[in-house]
Amino acid sequence: MKMVVLILFLALLVIMIWAWRMVNWVWIKPRKLEKCFRKQGLNGHPYRTLYGDTKEMAELTKEAKLKTMKLTDDILSRVLPFYHYTLNKYGNHCFTWIGPQPRIFIMEPELIREIVMHNNIFKKPKPTPLVQLLVSGISSYEDQKWAKHRKILNTAFYTEKLKCMVPAMHKSCEDMMNKWEILVCKKNKSSCELDVHPYFEDLTSDVISRTAFGSSYEEGIKIFHLQKELAELTRQAFQSVYIPGWSFLPTRRNRRMKGIDNEIKDTLRKIVSNRERCMNLGLAQEDLLGILLKSNMKEIQQHGSKFGMTTDEVIEECKVFYFAGQETSSNLLVWTMVLLSVHQNWQAKARQEVQQLFHNNKPDFEGLNRLKIVTMILNEVLRLYPPAPYFLRKVNQETKLGNMNIPPEVILMIPTLFIHHNQELWGDDVKEFKPERFSQGIAKATKDKLCFLPFSWGPRICIGNNFAMMETKIALVMILQRFAFKLSPSYTHAPTYVVTLQPQCGAHLILTKL
Repeated sequence: MKMVVLILFLALLVIMIWAWRMVNWVWIKPRKLEKCFRKQGLNGHPYRTLYGDTKEMAELTKEAKLKTMKLTDDILSRVLPFYHYTLNKYGNHCFTWIGPQPRIFIMEPELIREIVMHNNIFKKPKPTPLVQLLVSGISSYEDQKWAKHRKILNTAFYTEKLKCMVPAMHKSCEDMMNKWEILVCKKNKSSCELDVHPYFEDLTSDVISRTAFGSSYEEGIKIFHLQKELAELTRQAFQSVYIPGWSFLPTRRNRRMKGIDNEIKDTLRKIVSNRERCMNLGLAQEDLLGILLKSNMKEIQQHGSKFGMTTDEVIEECKVFYFAGQETSSNLLVWTMVLLSVHQNWQAKARQEVQQLFHNNKPDFEGLNRLKIVTMILNEVLRLYPPAPYFLRKVNQETKLGNMNIPPEVILMIPTLFIHHNQELWGDDVKEFKPERFSQGIAKATKDKLCFLPFSWGPRICIGNNFAMMETKIALVMILQRFAFKLSPSYTHAPTYVVTLQPQCGAHLILTKL
């Protein structure tokens, strides 16, 4: 009898502790944080139990996606409608609620610099289990583990290694150009209408397959389609209230996300295993995976196994290669084509520069670095349409930031898209496409303020940013050599945020063979 009473007492105690933690998480802690924020002059919507701002956020996002917009680069209200509404209502010093978790907007360049330069204090929030299925690896690591992976991965992105990848990029771009020329010829005309967005997705998928894995296109395209579906499911998860343990429930979405993750890992595991067998036979390849495995082996031989990556960690980094490498470049290319279609004068200037440097030859690495006008154009596209519209950081203990005292576990949101469109930072022409603002470099364009962050900044700047820019330049040069292009009458301007900034209705252009 005593044992039964003891068990009941312990069960009741566990339930009470769990209930207290839930009440604290859902009600007490958010109320304390809101009071703390308002005392410091921050404004925002009152906290609504459990949901916070997520319901209104989902509604505004759904409404925005149902509407098209006029042809303008003032895209804030469509891409991130709730954040646009919040900043307009409360000003730059404000906060929002993702469920019971608050996010403070950080818009001041000096505070952004402090955050991105001190990654030992301002850390990346740990992704939820479902988000981790999409992207994990170095993007989610911190401290010593992050430093270890960064050191091993850096080797793959040295300048001399990137040079070796130019021929593979040429091949992928050549294949796409040939497809376009066939389509033009089928029409028995010098031009045809084409949605270039899926072609750029296939192109960048093919490039990452060749340069990262040396694998067949079929393996690469399989991973690409799986990650594309996973990205959309992850976006849906972002718009739901995060409840601890929810990801372990066998809901339809959870099952599909985990099934996709297993398929991707199985494909990558086969690629990695085959490559390791080749390395043991002395048949190493100089692609990203080969360089990564070689660098990893060197670290293990010199310093011991704890300084290297496990096979599972290598697979996670391959997922990062695939997702980040494919998404960033395809989106940059599609928005560049759209903007050059609108601004024909800049298309002509870019083509003239390409002809002067390369004539009709394939672009070489040294020539790519001499592209001034093309670089100005790409920087302006990245300003107006950055791949990631925002990024997040978190403090683990109470931290001073400017005049604010940030409580522990609070998320800081650096809204890249809004910073890039901030009139106070960029001037009255902030909403205009003006590549000439970058004619004397990024520092001059930003007046030495940290307000240009397409690839983040500081120690955690995107490791593949030079890879993405090189790939984009090669593709753009080869397109300009063979085609002129303009917007099709069927083009619908509908930028949207699905993990990255994409054209919801595609990018329908009219291509003319030169």
